Amino acid sequence: MNKKNGWNPYLVGMLIGILAVVSVLATTQILGKTNFLGASTTFVRAVGFLENMVMPQHVAQNEYFQKEKIKIDWQFMVVLGVFLGALISSLLDKSFKIEWVPGIWKEYFGPNPWVRALLGFLGGMLTMFGARFADGCPTGHGLSGMMQLSVSGFMAVALFWLGGFLVARVIYRK
Repeated sequence: MNKKNGWNPYLVGMLIGILAVVSVLATTQILGKTNFLGASTTFVRAVGFLENMVMPQHVAQNEYFQKEKIKIDWQFMVVLGVFLGALISSLLDKSFKIEWVPGIWKEYFGPNPWVRALLGFLGGMLTMFGARFADGCPTGHGLSGMMQLSVSGFMAVALFWLGGFLVARVIYRK
């Protein structure tokens, strides 16, 4: 681990590949059916879990939650593991710090943390809408799709990359 550059991307890619294969093997053996990596359903379930605490009658009548049960499952634990893994790795390579507004954001958009929070929230909502509309998240379509040598998986990753490249060019004007 290099403090300046973070983790080696080749090592991380290899570890993600191993995780994908292990997740398929483990879920096939434990659950009796193949499950691929993905996260968007977990976020929807988490919202349903929170909503169920304050408005259980609404959740009980919701058609989606009648089909997609609210539960803490292996996928939920993967999302929790992503957060904890990122925290642990940033602590290990000594790059952890709390910043309300990172330097690159200040340079392009100013120091206001509320603007950053609002735009981050709106971006997250747009991303989640797209994930649910596409019936899966970038992890599911990209990593799991490519792992199955799916043409749509390769196309999804190429389009994610192109979209990210174009947005970065527009936002950062470089």
